[in-house]
Amino acid sequence: MRAGGGSSDEGVPPMSSASPDGLSRETTVPDRSAMSTIQPVIITTGLDVLLGFYTKLLGAEEIFREPAQGPAFYVGLRVGDSELGLVARPDAPTGAAPRVVLSIAVDDVEETLGRVAALGGSVGGGPNDMPWGLRVAHVKDPEGNAVNLTQPIPAR
Repeated sequence: MRAGGGSSDEGVPPMSSASPDGLSRETTVPDRSAMSTIQPVIITTGLDVLLGFYTKLLGAEEIFREPAQGPAFYVGLRVGDSELGLVARPDAPTGAAPRVVLSIAVDDVEETLGRVAALGGSVGGGPNDMPWGLRVAHVKDPEGNAVNLTQPIPAR
């Protein structure tokens, strides 16, 4: 499934938890049996900025938020058949992003690429057809994290 696919909240029971301030808040516990083996998590000083970027660019769906009320510490996003986590950390280091690239399959690289800058990201250039059969465009999200937008090269 490409980015933008939906998911269901079935199998995600509500659960009560105590927050650091001692108040009870309802939270949702995701069904971990459906999780990917490896889940990328981005630590950010601007959770709302990245949440908007990935939601609007890829059609990501918020599937988990902790705490459920108030400012979020963690937001889980469903992107196609994968999950991407965002962790709010006001003291996160800024500057050069780590040596990790999020490679995300999309239906149309050119169309998706055309929306990156308007959503606060940056474009490193146009898409390139790679010898291994993928069209790839290199972009950065609003915090400078490297993202490859990919699709199979269309038949000619």
